[in-house]
This record gives sequence, structure tokens and C-alpha cells, in this order.
Amino acid sequence: MRKLTYYVASTIDGFIATEDGSVDFFPVGGDHGPAITAQYPETLPTKVRESLGVDKAGSTFDTVLMGRKTHDFGVRTGTSSPYAHLRQFVVSTTLPESPDPGLELIASDPLARVRELKREKGLGIWLCGGGELAQVLLPEIDQVFLKLYPIVLGKGRPLFGVGARLPEPTRFRVSTSRIFEDGVAFMKYSRIR
Repeated sequence: MRKLTYYVASTIDGFIATEDGSVDFFPVGGDHGPAITAQYPETLPTKVRESLGVDKAGSTFDTVLMGRKTHDFGVRTGTSSPYAHLRQFVVSTTLPESPDPGLELIASDPLARVRELKREKGLGIWLCGGGELAQVLLPEIDQVFLKLYPIVLGKGRPLFGVGARLPEPTRFRVSTSRIFEDGVAFMKYSRIR
């Protein structure tokens, strides 16, 4: 069965964006970027891949899921199909139709749709964001790949949505970790079932 992986950047106090959705506070550069990109080239937006001359197919993910706010971030940067090299889904109850022919809209019951996707053949499924969607999909998240930046933001959009209401703790274990010279820690967590 395919795995659902929440692969995201976070501050050490657990925020993935400012309250208005900006991620400009995450530093660009350092030694973590090239190393992680080499391992997961499919997680670069298509326009970035093209500008950097990255044509290597990824071996981890062939599908990406994103919430409406995460997709809107791509729209603000000039694209309605940010990961055209992957099979793309946007989860939204407010969009009347898919914002791009290259995206499939999930308008209701994303948990059921993810369960269907996990039964299909293929590589892994990347949950690109955001935190509210991660909270909804937590029962099906198999792995968390976390780029942990040495930043305290104080407030913003939480890693698992505002006021996560869980019936019981969801346990993960660290499967691998690496700390880069620039201070970014890349942690891989696997769900304990």
C-alpha cells in the first residue's frame, strides 16, 4: 500500500507559515537545500525545477495533496498548477471547480479519497500542506518528513492546524535524522501502528 507522507518545513515552535500564509522567514541557502533536493527532487515546484535544470524524476512521490491555502500560495506566485510533474489534488470545500485542468478537486471527505489513493499502485503520496488538512488526514499519515528550522516565530499557522482535537495521542518514532551545518534538522518520523 502507498504511504501518505506529510513533508513540510516548520519552526521549532511548530509553525509552518505566518498567520497570513507567508513563508518568507524560512532562510534560503545553506547546505540543507541541495542535499534534500537531491534526495527529493519531485518536491520542487515545476517552475523551480525548470529554472534550475532539474529533470531527475523522483523515486519517493508521484502524487501531491494540498489544501486550498497552500494552493493559493502557488497562485500568488504565478501558477495554478505548481507541481505539474506530479499528479495533483487540491482539497477545498469552497472552490466551485478545479482551478486548473492539471489538478483534481477533492470537495468532500478527503480522508476517504486518501484511503482510495493509498490502495492504488504507484509511489508515495506527499501531503504538501497545510496544517488544517494535516489534522484532518492524521489518521492516514504514515510518515512525517520535517525540515525543522532553528527559528521561533511566536505565532502563525500550526503544523497540525489550530486547536487540534485528537481523541488520543498519535505516536511516531524517529526513523532517521540529520542536522545540517546551517542549523536545519531534517527529521523523518514513521507512525507507530
